[in-house]
Amino acid sequence: MVDSSQITLRPASPRDAVDIAALWHRGWIDGHLGHVPEALHAHRRLVDFQQRVPPRIPTTTVATVGQEIVGFVTVRDDELEQLYVAASARGGGVAAALLRHGEKVIAARYSKAWLAVAVGNARARRFYAREGWSDAAALDYPAETAAGPVLLPCRRYEKVVR
Repeated sequence: MVDSSQITLRPASPRDAVDIAALWHRGWIDGHLGHVPEALHAHRRLVDFQQRVPPRIPTTTVATVGQEIVGFVTVRDDELEQLYVAASARGGGVAAALLRHGEKVIAARYSKAWLAVAVGNARARRFYAREGWSDAAALDYPAETAAGPVLLPCRRYEKVVR
């Protein structure tokens, strides 16, 4: 388990793209497989994440322990778009540190932040509730794919950040 004093947050750089994609792919499988429409599975291969990461680098922050990337958060406007933590680093404060960072980034421009959580991702839903986020509504989130969006049944969580 990671000790929170070992965690460093820093802006993502293009050289991090391969590691972020691998972490995102593994985390997506952990949190979504069996909880999302089958049509989305074909668009969530490692190569798909490798293509999705580079445009997000400017709005992504990574958490590292030593030289290893153990998590990341991506913000898009008032949305905390992605938050993933390596299985080996869960429970050590990485997710909470990334979440707080994402909230601060959003608070610089908006008074309320939001994020989407797949309905079946109970672990993430419990985490966000513990961190003060409120389950605000059902949401059919348009999950990005190369073939166009696939609607994903989610819950919209919100938090006043300012």
